[in-house]
This record gives sequence, C-alpha cells and structure tokens, in this order.
Amino acid sequence: MSKSCKGLATELVKCLGESDCVKVENRSIRDCAGEKCPSIPSDCVGLRETYFNCKRGQASVF
Repeated sequence: MSKSCKGLATELVKCLGESDCVKVENRSIRDCAGEKCPSIPSDCVGLRETYFNCKRGQASVF
C-alpha cells in the first residue's frame, strides 16, 4: 500500500472499529467498509470515500 494512503486506511479501520456496524451488529470491518450501512457514522463514510479516491488515484498513475 502506498504510504500516502496508509494513514487514511488506518483512520478508516479505527473509525469503523468504533461503529455500531462492528460493535453492535458484530460484523467484520471489511464487511462494514464495503457497503452503505446506516449504522456507519458519516465521518467514516467520508473517510471511506477519501481512502477509495486515494487508492483510485494511485492506480491511475501507472
């Protein structure tokens, strides 16, 4: 993973780990990150979009 996106990934995992999707629904972070779930806070959704855009930008360079 590119270092420029690594910090975003770390923040996203931390945010999702604290969400109801993981804590209450007992789902994995990967499951919660991959879909639009109402139990994911808007700040996590924003981080997810920013992270995916970062990764997309890294892939288009090659």
